[in-house]
Amino acid sequence: MTTTDTRTNDDRAPARAKLVLAALILVAGVANINLAVANVALPDIGRALDASSTQLNLIAVGYSLGLAASVLYFGVLGDRYGRKRLLVAGMLLTLPASLIAGFAGDPNVLFGARVLGGVAAGLAYPTTLAIITALWGGSKRTAAIAAWSAIGGAISAMGPVLSGALLEQFDWKSVFLVTIPLAVIALGAAWFLVPRDGGDTAVSVDNFSGVLSIVLVGATVLAINFAPLGDMGTAVWILAAVAVISTLVFVWRQLRIRVPLYDFRIASRPTFWVAAVGGIIIFGTLMGAMFVGQQYLQNVLGYSTLAAGALALPAAAAMVIVAPQSAKMVESIGSRYTLIIGYAFIIAGLVVAQVFWRDSASLWAVIGTYMLIGVGVGFAGTPASHSLTGSVPVSRAGMASSTSDLQRDLGGAIMQSVLGAILTAGYAKALTETIHDSPNAAQISSETQAALTKSFASAADLAERYPQYGEQIISAARDAFVQGDTRAYSAAIVIVATGALLVWLFYPNAAGEREAMARYAAEREDTEVGDTPT
Repeated sequence: MTTTDTRTNDDRAPARAKLVLAALILVAGVANINLAVANVALPDIGRALDASSTQLNLIAVGYSLGLAASVLYFGVLGDRYGRKRLLVAGMLLTLPASLIAGFAGDPNVLFGARVLGGVAAGLAYPTTLAIITALWGGSKRTAAIAAWSAIGGAISAMGPVLSGALLEQFDWKSVFLVTIPLAVIALGAAWFLVPRDGGDTAVSVDNFSGVLSIVLVGATVLAINFAPLGDMGTAVWILAAVAVISTLVFVWRQLRIRVPLYDFRIASRPTFWVAAVGGIIIFGTLMGAMFVGQQYLQNVLGYSTLAAGALALPAAAAMVIVAPQSAKMVESIGSRYTLIIGYAFIIAGLVVAQVFWRDSASLWAVIGTYMLIGVGVGFAGTPASHSLTGSVPVSRAGMASSTSDLQRDLGGAIMQSVLGAILTAGYAKALTETIHDSPNAAQISSETQAALTKSFASAADLAERYPQYGEQIISAARDAFVQGDTRAYSAAIVIVATGALLVWLFYPNAAGEREAMARYAAEREDTEVGDTPT
């Protein structure tokens, strides 16, 4: 890269640093906001396109699939051929992907468009963090990552709000078409503000491993998301087998070739792998809590889509406010304690949800939950990303940024699938017990019971068809949903507590982290001789 340093090599930033960072955050924001816009519109999409539940699930997961499957490969391509090129290509590809999605007349076409949009995000989103790693250094890098993490997370949280507002006035197509003007602005900012770079010709790209990474991540994400669907058992086993085999081949190849696509020597560093696993839990919990919470607010409390989406804003605000303090804490007390503080706030938020989110909950209980989780992610997100980027040489920045992005998508897929499966099982179990305990149990057919226990939406449809029993059906469904909701948050608490224990046991303390990062920085200095970022 070629621009003028405004700082020393230890504490550097590019020329027009604020504008460059703003452009990178805007690109990341376009990728983030696309991740959540479809979820709110799924009921409308199902009715308009006559989509089955499986097709709707594919539409919901398509973007994450394209993104998660491509980031590892594209990260290395950016290191080799130039990160700005991938940034611009990603924003360009976002335009046709959004157009196809907005005018899709078939659920399968819409799924394909969502995958294409995810691939576009795979080109652009991890590249933003790689560019920050290459252009910023020292405390300036920490602060830049904090802003990138917090504002990007806040923009992502705006997705449901934006979708809800659009659906109040327009049909489902609007949630995809609204991305087009945002992508055009981001494309212009990336083109004119981000410094040019020609890549590093010394970086070797293992294309076979790149294809393997797409297969293994794609199969893993699909298997996780299909697992809760009872009619997809065979597909889940096939996808799981493909994921396991391709993973084994991928790891075997990375350990044997001279220049691996994914360097397990670097990935084995505690500052890298603990941060990677921690990020999966942190960002996965955020997405999983929003996934369950949106359903609770609408199904149990009766909030509109717009109101439910708007209640995610406190989490976004908390992330933006806390992230700068998180960056300062990483510099003063180290990533280990900053991560644990973040975990503590997330657990506190989940406990509030578990205790107070019943068949009725005050507005303050909902806001309090989201704010506590937002504060936790704000504290923990910065050290998670900072540790990844600080553990690698600049020549492997694509690997760190791809891992940072992958942890969000895999974390979201895992936590949404796990919490969703627990919620569904808890709901079905509780409602089945209610039916069996009813004095009219003998009069309820197996078909009716299947419809009632399938989902809350299915029970609501049944209540509309039989209005004389509507109040009883909705009341029972709400009680059952709350029981499933409580179980889901209990599981989330256990998962987050396990993550905190992992950080406590395996992540180095502040002194150990500084020593390790200084050693890794020396490696970066060796790779940067004669190639000062500009």
